[in-house]
Amino acid sequence: MKGSLIIVSFFIIGTLCGLYHLIPYDFSQSKLSFYALCGLMFCVGISIGNDPQTLKSFRSLNPRLLFLPVMTILGTLAGCAVVSLFLSHRSPADCMAVGSGFGYYSLSSIFITEYKGAELGTIALLSNIMREIIALLCAPLLVKFFGKLAPISVGGATTMDTTLPIITRCSGQEFVIVSIFHGFIVDFSVPFLVTLFCSI
Repeated sequence: MKGSLIIVSFFIIGTLCGLYHLIPYDFSQSKLSFYALCGLMFCVGISIGNDPQTLKSFRSLNPRLLFLPVMTILGTLAGCAVVSLFLSHRSPADCMAVGSGFGYYSLSSIFITEYKGAELGTIALLSNIMREIIALLCAPLLVKFFGKLAPISVGGATTMDTTLPIITRCSGQEFVIVSIFHGFIVDFSVPFLVTLFCSI
């Protein structure tokens, strides 16, 4: 929770700096966001390859649980498609691009800003931060009303890092590997799905 509040605080500070021109900068003529994106992708690769024990532990998963990340992805995209029906100024592809972040705000918002502009990129950032905060705050309620897999699905790409402790506490220690596997697969899908929907 503390990490999410820090991220929101930096977003607010950045918005105020841009609004009052405290940091003069022209994104339209700079490659800074592209280099930041490359740096993020490099860090994602390091985090995945740095822990071979995690990759080995995937073998112990129940085969039926392999479908959890797939259902998270399909359910999120279906929900975004339905929401787009009520947003006449946004296409289904735009809404699904935002949803394809699955809580991975740093990567998806930069992709969307590059492809679709700062407005949709900001919406993606806020949407994905809210997804993580909901997973952090509502995990006990999700377990109570929807079962132990619910907070994992709600957490999206964050279940292998920031929301893992609260999921472990609410769902149980036996769901740690499921949560890591889920986060790994959903995390891996983000750059592919975001760029797919942004290019439509």
